[in-house]
Amino acid sequence: MEMKHGKEAFEERIMQLPVLDTHTHLVGDRLCASDFWEIAHYFWLFRELQAAGYPANAMELPEDIRIAAFLEAYHGSKNTMMNVVLTQIFKNLYGIVISDAASVLKADAAVKQTAQSVTWAQEVADRMNVRRFVVNIPEHAEFQGMRENAILIPRIDGKLGGWVKEVELSHDPAAAFAQAREKLTQLLDDYKEAGYVGIMTTLPSYESKANRKVVIGQGSTKDEILMMLLHELGAAAEQRGLLIQLFLGVERSWCGTVTPVNDTARILKLSALFEAYACTFELVVASELNNLDIVQAAWNFPNVHVGGHWWFNFRTSTYRDSMQYRLEALPAIKSSLIVSDARCMEWSYGKILLVKRIVSDFLWGQVEAGWIDHDTALFVAENWLYGSAAKRYGIAH
Repeated sequence: MEMKHGKEAFEERIMQLPVLDTHTHLVGDRLCASDFWEIAHYFWLFRELQAAGYPANAMELPEDIRIAAFLEAYHGSKNTMMNVVLTQIFKNLYGIVISDAASVLKADAAVKQTAQSVTWAQEVADRMNVRRFVVNIPEHAEFQGMRENAILIPRIDGKLGGWVKEVELSHDPAAAFAQAREKLTQLLDDYKEAGYVGIMTTLPSYESKANRKVVIGQGSTKDEILMMLLHELGAAAEQRGLLIQLFLGVERSWCGTVTPVNDTARILKLSALFEAYACTFELVVASELNNLDIVQAAWNFPNVHVGGHWWFNFRTSTYRDSMQYRLEALPAIKSSLIVSDARCMEWSYGKILLVKRIVSDFLWGQVEAGWIDHDTALFVAENWLYGSAAKRYGIAH
């Protein structure tokens, strides 16, 4: 057997490291894709295919016409990152190279076959050594056919937005706010009793700042109500030992489609929360310019940790910049990298494969430049991929 050395051996070692996928849309009783199109039409790739001319109503087309349209867009977008990932998914998991209509039909048959296997999800996870996955919906957490169920971090942005609206529209905002506070604390009591490690929420755009506390009453703005509820959330989470996972940086306020917004004051406006409440905050951003902001917050506040890359931040270029910020400023135990946002196990595999490759390239470059040694590089990778999140979520290392 040929012995591997240098960069090749280092990448192989990175590929073997354990992973904790900190945000997925996996559903416990249907973890794997049911056919080729469920993989091919994953949102991120679908956007890139559309940019190459693929029709938005592709599933309404006859299969032969759809396959022809797919292949034209697939070959036309072969430089894009998600296209590369799709290629690797089918090459590595199924031994199929997507090239023509026959290969698409072969891939479709292969995915339909593995969808019937009760062990396939675990087999795919094991290929990237993904030990645990996070989901945000209780009904999705029981992972059938796998060694471990998902870690559940319930999503509360729907409830939070509903409470803000109730207070805003109430004839007695002060009383409505008191009722919202009671609902929030009861919800966190229920989560604590159920054994959940914390909550997850996205946030809309906000003009208010957490360091300006106001008494909610007539004339209070929606932003002020939101910020005061976040204060209540921080206090309640601290009292119950729960973490708060904040997903920030995408908005629909500019148009109907979700878009990244590089608000350079976004994290600054929340900093008073980090200072006031001793609960753990995990910050996940979708906007490129906030990558440095969350590192600065984690450097300033011991209870703030930086999470993985989300939405428009999931690109090789943003990962490289972000890893440089994190390596220079933060102990590795304060930083996680993996947010696959996957809706099937095959895409969790593909996106984690990509991130591991990026991590390997980046850290090997740091070793070659003499900034860190080989053992430190592996130590950093172990924490970025698994150890940091595992500690935060109370999972045995």
